[in-house]
Amino acid sequence: MGTYYAKAGEVERKWVLIDAEGQVLGRVATRAAHILKGKHKPEYTPHIDTGDFVVIVNASKIRLTGNKAAQKTYYRHSNYPGGLKAESFERALERHPERVIEHAVKGMLPKNTLGRAQGKKLKVYAGPEHPHTAQQPQKIELEA
Repeated sequence: MGTYYAKAGEVERKWVLIDAEGQVLGRVATRAAHILKGKHKPEYTPHIDTGDFVVIVNASKIRLTGNKAAQKTYYRHSNYPGGLKAESFERALERHPERVIEHAVKGMLPKNTLGRAQGKKLKVYAGPEHPHTAQQPQKIELEA
């Protein structure tokens, strides 16, 4: 009896909807990364992208525990001398709430071509509306 490995053409992808309203950022991000990798499926294969598409709505209503909302900072660098930019979580959440969740989820994916392919299946929206109703995403409930 041999070990089963999924083939790239055999993977059946579903669409999953996560409502982030009132949810903790890390819990939403870990669940989304788990689904994007395909680890919830019995045919999970580490070197093949077996994951599903994930749609996250209400990204602007995400929360953090403790004092992290005031203390968390996002950094980026322009590759020029003195080009380090810093942005607080609260400012990032009001300016571009989608990027806050994308940053958290993509940090949990592999840092290679497979991880980038999995990251492209993540769709994040600040409000409750999304353009993926035709795909009939299945809503999943997260623990409160």
